This record gives sequence, structure tokens and C-alpha cells, in this order.
Amino acid sequence: MKKQFTAIITGATIAAFALTGCGGGSLSGQAAAETGASGSAGLTKVVVGVLPIAPSVAVKYGVDKGIFKKHGLDVEFTTSSAGAAMLPAVSTGDLNFAVGNPLSVLTAVDKGLDMKIVTGYSNSKAEGDDINGVVVRADSGINTFADLAGKTTTVNALKTQGDLTIKESAAIDGADPAALKFSEMPFPDMEAQLERKNVDAIWAPEPFLSKALANKDNKLVGYPNQKAIPGLPTMVSFTSGKFAQEKPEVVADFKAAMTETLAAAEADQAGAKAMLPDFMKMDATVAKNLKMETWDGAVPATQLDALGQLAAKLAFLSKAPDVAGLTIK
Repeated sequence: MKKQFTAIITGATIAAFALTGCGGGSLSGQAAAETGASGSAGLTKVVVGVLPIAPSVAVKYGVDKGIFKKHGLDVEFTTSSAGAAMLPAVSTGDLNFAVGNPLSVLTAVDKGLDMKIVTGYSNSKAEGDDINGVVVRADSGINTFADLAGKTTTVNALKTQGDLTIKESAAIDGADPAALKFSEMPFPDMEAQLERKNVDAIWAPEPFLSKALANKDNKLVGYPNQKAIPGLPTMVSFTSGKFAQEKPEVVADFKAAMTETLAAAEADQAGAKAMLPDFMKMDATVAKNLKMETWDGAVPATQLDALGQLAAKLAFLSKAPDVAGLTIK
């Protein structure tokens, strides 16, 4: 199954894995193949994949502040518009590390790819205002997650943390999660479709969540991450089992550098946000006021275990994963 899955998803990668270098040039197979060789000033070159979303700016923060260099690494970080494409790219060695959704990593492992979680990265808020939520029209009559039964909620992709946590939140509120309906839609399009009443609810992260709630005709149903698994991790860093076995010293250096980077970025969120206009072409005022996840390099084992158990219960995974066995110690 592993070879079959790798072949299928690698084929999709050829079409979907459009990468643009952000920290030292564009990605190439040769660049990844040379990993482990001495780069400039005797540094070890590594290629790191990130998504073009606000929390990814912490990697740029670590590069610009010299933290990765301090740990002996010359980082070339590369953005991918297709998060799923990073998994086979890590598996085949085109990327040495990547930062992405933990459920996607667990799904890849469930399908046969050999992935290892290196560090935590970002977590949603366990209490207070969270960084994603479900929004409906104020006159919709939808007041709880249970009221979403029989309704259509948009998510950016199916079988990911959005629909998973919404289903569980509805179940906690007393509804049958199988009665909920979901449709895929890009985040920037969701609010307009909600306004036209083409959908009943939207699952929106920041900054789309704050923008939608600024409209008095919309209201918040709740925060599904917080209800289903408080403090749910939104991203982790990962590598392949092969790379972890062949380059343990590089993985250890990356783990140390990423952990230090995330602690520094969390302590200096204003400084990290100041990089967003360049990193994402984001308006400076929007960047300054953006609500951010909590950056933390510690692997949130309890929440990841809960995520795996929930994903297995709702048949997103064939079985609950061994999170401890997937984590680099």
C-alpha cells in the first residue's frame, strides 16, 4: 500500500506542487539531494516547505534573526499553495522538512507514508477568542453547532480539521454528526457566499473570521477547535522517517533551531507580524492587528492523541495512530 499511495500522490504532486523559493532561491531536486553537505560558512543546507499563511512567518523570523544559522543550518524555505503536496515531497526527499496540518500528517501515515513529527509549531487557543470559528447569518436561526444538522457549512478542504472539529462539536451539542453537510470553498470566497445565502455557515480562520464578524448581519456560532479539543495544534513540523534515520544530527539541529525560533517569535509577536507585509503581501494595519495562534515548539502529545482518536472515531483515519511512535524524541 505504501508504494501505491506514494505513486498516486507523487503523480498529483507534478501538477500541484508549485513551489516558489522565499529564503534562498527556488526548490530543485538537486538542492535537496545536496543536503548534508557544507554550505556557506560551513552550514548544512536544508530545504523547508511552508504554507503561504500568516503563522508560517515564524520560519522567516528564525532565518532573519540568525537562529537557524546559530544551529548550523542554511535554510532555504519554500512555499507551496497545496499543503497536501508537501507530504509526498518530504517523503521523496524534495523537501527535507515541512510545516503543516497535523491531521494531514496523520492521514499520510495512515495511507502508508513514513512521516515523523519533529516539533510542535502552532496551537489554537484553549480559551478566550480563538483563531478560527463558525459564522452564520444573524437571522439564520442557527445558534449552536447542533443546529448545523441538515445545513451546509463551507470548509477549505474536506476530511481535515475543519469538518472534523465541527462534527465533534455538533455531537457534543447533541446532534448526529452524520447529518452535517460540508462543501469546499476557498477562504476568501466564503463570506460573500454566506451573504448571498448560498451556504448556511462558514468555517473561517483569521483574518477572515474577524472580517466576517465585523458585519453586523453575521454572528459567531462558536469555536470548534476549542469545543472539540482545546488547544488543538494547527501545525507541526515534520520530516520523513528515511531522512530522520539517515541524518539524525541534522534533524536534532533543526529541532533545536525550530524550538528556539518559535519561542522567540511568540515572545516578539509584534516583530514577527511586522514581517507579514513582505512575507504575504498583507496590509500592514491588518498584519499588526491580526490574531495569531500560539507558537510553541513542544509537541502537544495529549492534543495530538485526542486528534488521532477523534479522526479514527469519525472514520477520517482507519485507526488511531501511535503519536508517540511518530514523534522524534
